[in-house]
Amino acid sequence: MFDFDLFVIGAGSGGVRTARMSASYGARVAIAEDRYMGGTCVNVGCVPKKLYSYASHFRSDCTDSKGFGWQGSVPAFDWNVLRDNKTAEISRLNGIYDTLLDGSGVTLYNARARLLDKHTVEIGDQKVTSEKILIATGGWPFVPQFPGSELAVTSNEIFDLPSFPERILVVGGGYIALEFAGIFAGLGADTTLSYRGEIPLKHFDKDLREKLFLESQRHMTMLMNSNVEEIIKKDNELQIKFKEGNVLTVDCVLYATGRKPNTENLGLENTSVSLQPNGAIAINDHFETTEPGIYALGDVVGRIALTPVAIAEGMVLASNLYKNTKKTMDYSNIATAVFSHPNVGTVGLGEEQAKAEFADIEVFESDFRHLKHTLSGNPERTYMKLIVDKATDRVVGMHMMGADAGEIIQGLAVAMQCGVTKAQLDSTIGIHPTAAEEFVTMRQARS
Repeated sequence: MFDFDLFVIGAGSGGVRTARMSASYGARVAIAEDRYMGGTCVNVGCVPKKLYSYASHFRSDCTDSKGFGWQGSVPAFDWNVLRDNKTAEISRLNGIYDTLLDGSGVTLYNARARLLDKHTVEIGDQKVTSEKILIATGGWPFVPQFPGSELAVTSNEIFDLPSFPERILVVGGGYIALEFAGIFAGLGADTTLSYRGEIPLKHFDKDLREKLFLESQRHMTMLMNSNVEEIIKKDNELQIKFKEGNVLTVDCVLYATGRKPNTENLGLENTSVSLQPNGAIAINDHFETTEPGIYALGDVVGRIALTPVAIAEGMVLASNLYKNTKKTMDYSNIATAVFSHPNVGTVGLGEEQAKAEFADIEVFESDFRHLKHTLSGNPERTYMKLIVDKATDRVVGMHMMGADAGEIIQGLAVAMQCGVTKAQLDSTIGIHPTAAEEFVTMRQARS
């Protein structure tokens, strides 16, 4: 009756994984992508951002090395080399996605797909039918409208600037803003972060936020309770006027004030698919939309906008559709990292959340200077925090700020998923000397 069993709109992490797994279960699958293979993560998200984050640390590494006997000047940074090498690596990854889909037997359409009804998809001048349809079109950067807002760039364009901005303003208080501010400060730009709130990263543990705020001020100017009113272009410069009355002149303005579900021009009006107030596609626990036979997952549904989450959702959906399982996603204990300066890693509940959920908690924390910096002279601090449900001794939150925080928290997230207790951490022998051993040597609860 149909050309395909499953048609996927969007070849990002969630869409590609669903397509490949569904095909491996015997389904006839097609996928459409009109922009770039791999979606946000591969092209303008996780991958290039981490590459730029690596680049931004070499400058401080060179400075730190002097205390270990390395002498000489810091090498000059060439933006064009970083940008072009990144582009070559992304092109390689795009090709890998093509190969993976082809090897899985998935039909690929490099064009915009639009729904004509719940079973029909228009791709250019072609129409195909499918028994089921998955919308996995991700998110898109959002810039509020104000005088001169068109002069700002977003995370989509920032990686490919024609030249390096010697002065940059980053607007936002989420992880994307913190990461890019850290990247450009590390690369040598005079960096200012403007945020309308008190302290960035509002959904993270309060102590962790405050520690990162203090560290960030060593690298950049932090304008809190700050609101951009207007951007004016003057010659090759941008003049920023703030509602508070201050003025700042920079070479580039990056807006990282959030992302919106990417649902425009999908033909949703030709179906009964419903949207939530925030524009995300409404789904149930099995990724079913309000139109039978149409599904959605990933950033477009507005749950947890992380690449590994979209991939896991895709695995669940493919299994449910073509292996007759009844799985649901477990969104608890999802670890995440912020590649700021220094890095942040976290899994489980923040202290405020834990207090709301449990009758009595214990908090263990450690704040110290990394062994490396006893010789480097770098004043950077490392901070770690454990949150324990006192009634069960179960660890319900782990948080870290410091070098390789994401790498360390990833391993501890496995323990959290297995229900690790504080007693079990205490009985674990640490690896000495490492920063990570602090997580198994914290004995005294905070009063």
